Amino acid sequence: MRADRRTGAGGWVLRGVVVTYVVLLVAWPTGLVFKRAFQDGIDTFFSSLTSPDVQHALALTVTVAGWAVVINLVFGVAISLLLVRYRFPGRRILSVLIDVPLSVSPVVVGLALVLVYNARDGWFGTTLATWGFQVIFSTPGMIMATVFVALPLVVREVTPVLEEIGTDQEQAARSLGAGGFQTFWRITLPGIRWAIVYGLVLAVARSIGEFGAVKIVSGNITGQSQTATLAVEQTYQNFDHQAAYAIAALLAFTAMLCLIVVAILRPKEQH
Repeated sequence: MRADRRTGAGGWVLRGVVVTYVVLLVAWPTGLVFKRAFQDGIDTFFSSLTSPDVQHALALTVTVAGWAVVINLVFGVAISLLLVRYRFPGRRILSVLIDVPLSVSPVVVGLALVLVYNARDGWFGTTLATWGFQVIFSTPGMIMATVFVALPLVVREVTPVLEEIGTDQEQAARSLGAGGFQTFWRITLPGIRWAIVYGLVLAVARSIGEFGAVKIVSGNITGQSQTATLAVEQTYQNFDHQAAYAIAALLAFTAMLCLIVVAILRPKEQH
């Protein structure tokens, strides 16, 4: 009984430390952003988001994040199937490379894209420029940077589910004459649909909040190549704190909404 009491007391202490840590590091600073965003009223909050430059930044963020999520959906599922359903030389190396965006600074990613796709002296950029296609300092480069940093979120959600469901049902479908696409659409996809949803929701949250890589490849030109996260930095540095807090609060709310969706959906599927 004494051992149980000591364990219980230690558990409460640990909970207190963890809750205090999360509050001080996450909840309190985030709460202050929302407080500053709405301190002059909800009308002021919305009026801060109506300037043409802010509207363009928000629209560009939606465009970049939307394309990045669609691309990550297609290639994330394809890479997951490749890693789980096939054995080939270099498979482990590919699996390790998928985790590179989680360990490398986004600024490094942006610089690498500039070196490869810069129209002036990049490996592929000069050729693409002669064809009239500009990657760096334009929307395609921003999409590529966002795709890179968010790719592991889809793959790492789908891969363990594919391993868990196995291949028995897929083999049975093939034995009955189903083709590859039919097997995927009717057997594989229903089994991994919630994993895809979780990965996409997390990818959305990650994509709309990307800063470092996008800043390097975008040029950060107001009203042209500036996303919402870059607009937060510029408006704050220009002492337009109300607009900075309003944009930041909107981004934070969107990201938290995505995480809430994941938290709500997970228990339903698990039961």
